[in-house]
Amino acid sequence: MRANTIKYQTFDDGAGAPRARSPLATSLTLAAMSLGYGVVQLDVTIVNTALDAMGKTLGGGVAELQWVVSAYTIAFAAFILTAGALGDRIGAKRIFMAGFAIFTAASLACALSPNAIVLIAARLIQGLAAAILVPNSLALLNHAYTDDRARGRAVAVWAAGASLALTAGPFVGGALITLVGIFLVNLPIGLGGLWLSWRYAAETTRATSREIDLPGQLAAIGALGALAGAIIEGGALGWDHPAVIAAFVGAAVLAALFIWRESRAAQPMLPLSLFGHRLFTLTTIVGLLVNVAIYGLIFVLSLYFQRINGLSAWWTGLAFVPMMGAVLPVNLLAPRLAERIGPCPTIVVGACVSALGCLGLVWIEAGTSYFAIFAQMIAISGGLGLLVPPLTSTLLGSVEKARSGIAAGVLNATRQTGSVLGVALFGSLVVSEATFMTGLHLSLIISAAVLLLAAAVIGLGARAQGPTM
Repeated sequence: MRANTIKYQTFDDGAGAPRARSPLATSLTLAAMSLGYGVVQLDVTIVNTALDAMGKTLGGGVAELQWVVSAYTIAFAAFILTAGALGDRIGAKRIFMAGFAIFTAASLACALSPNAIVLIAARLIQGLAAAILVPNSLALLNHAYTDDRARGRAVAVWAAGASLALTAGPFVGGALITLVGIFLVNLPIGLGGLWLSWRYAAETTRATSREIDLPGQLAAIGALGALAGAIIEGGALGWDHPAVIAAFVGAAVLAALFIWRESRAAQPMLPLSLFGHRLFTLTTIVGLLVNVAIYGLIFVLSLYFQRINGLSAWWTGLAFVPMMGAVLPVNLLAPRLAERIGPCPTIVVGACVSALGCLGLVWIEAGTSYFAIFAQMIAISGGLGLLVPPLTSTLLGSVEKARSGIAAGVLNATRQTGSVLGVALFGSLVVSEATFMTGLHLSLIISAAVLLLAAAVIGLGARAQGPTM
């Protein structure tokens, strides 16, 4: 009979009682985790095409609008390590569902915000919730898929949805800004993800002895916030302004305090011993570099389409459609290529493809035909789609499963830190319309250089390690 052909996997529900899991339940767990990561990535970029409209509606200057973007990403990057530890301690399913509920409520608050200050506060809460969702979604996937090959393909699906949401953000923002409001799209996603998680996800084993490193958390938030603020304001005030210099000094001091604290804490937020694994260290560095290049470039290209070429929010969103179309199929092909040539070579290929796409845009000028640049945009996003699944799966496979939550948190913290730095750095290069194109050209060159550096890091590192990589 058909029922006799169905295979079940056995999981621990976190209370010591194993239970069978059907393939359908496992697949729907993947769907819930993909929704969680997807909605997070959607909100990373969805505001890019709506900033002008939000400024006119809510009031506030350019600085307030910059913080609408930055508050989300800084909170996301700074809190994600603690969120992974919370999942290890309390259970990834419980924390994931709490994060989804908070994110959905914060999205409603964003949609109803009467002014820029309230919106910035709501975006900060969104960022905290996003930090909860991402590492715990990976921990639940790692728990649901015990086979390395199956886990790699599941991570590819998870990354595909997120990458599609990332590049769809400007398009969705442009489409919804004149309809129902950009943040309301999160409500049905949040409710659907909550139900699927509650119904189908299996709880992970709890490490009740895991403590929360509050001093380390505060130092991380302060260091990242000060660094981002220094780079953002450096472009506007000048790099020799006393406030900018003070912010850089403060970021350096807080970063040193963070490392000192983590090296001495009994249960640190960031266990430095993880970096004793070469693969873990290499993939973490690559994640940081890739996000500096890609996120910063998406921000600058959005401004190029609107401020230089005069496109509306709607048409700016449409301009990113080629990037949307390239990511999903490449994400799904990535694990198969990784199985054939190895995960590290696949990451190298992806980074080089994106770098070539950046170099192919260096000649861009004001008024350049869209059809002259769409192939390069596909290359940029296609390379990203190729490298993210093996990058994520390789990092998870480099540590024991009991530490998958904190490992996922480290990867995503470094990636989001890269996003903060990329947007801050590239944004500081295009603050003046008179020098915008010079700043855009420099941004493209920097992006290509950073991506090639990422390829060298993982390629040479893998070669140094030998066949065990």
